[in-house]
Amino acid sequence: MIQYFSLLLTAIGIYGLLSQKNLVKLIVSLNIAEIGVNLFIVSIGYIEKGLVPILSSENNSSTLLFVDPLPQALVLTSIVIGVGITALALAIIVTINHSKGTIDIDELIERGGAEE
Repeated sequence: MIQYFSLLLTAIGIYGLLSQKNLVKLIVSLNIAEIGVNLFIVSIGYIEKGLVPILSSENNSSTLLFVDPLPQALVLTSIVIGVGITALALAIIVTINHSKGTIDIDELIERGGAEE
């Protein structure tokens, strides 16, 4: 069930990337798609009634089912990279807004690359 929800979030994010003309809305759409992909990756590593992947005196048998920690580590790295990319993109958008006076893609294309 959660995998369908994550695919829906990814589809919503991709639709936003394709349909929006505002640079900030594009960044938000990219983040929504990223959340969907991260949720999908974490859901792949989930096992129903799985245990925490830490060996202790209570669960030292190799026959027990453990939740896979690798997808969680990959998603944690992806979240950190996504936050950095979002911050950089928003800083670039602020610079574009100060120099061009707009963050609409159509208006930026109409104005061309000439500095004002």
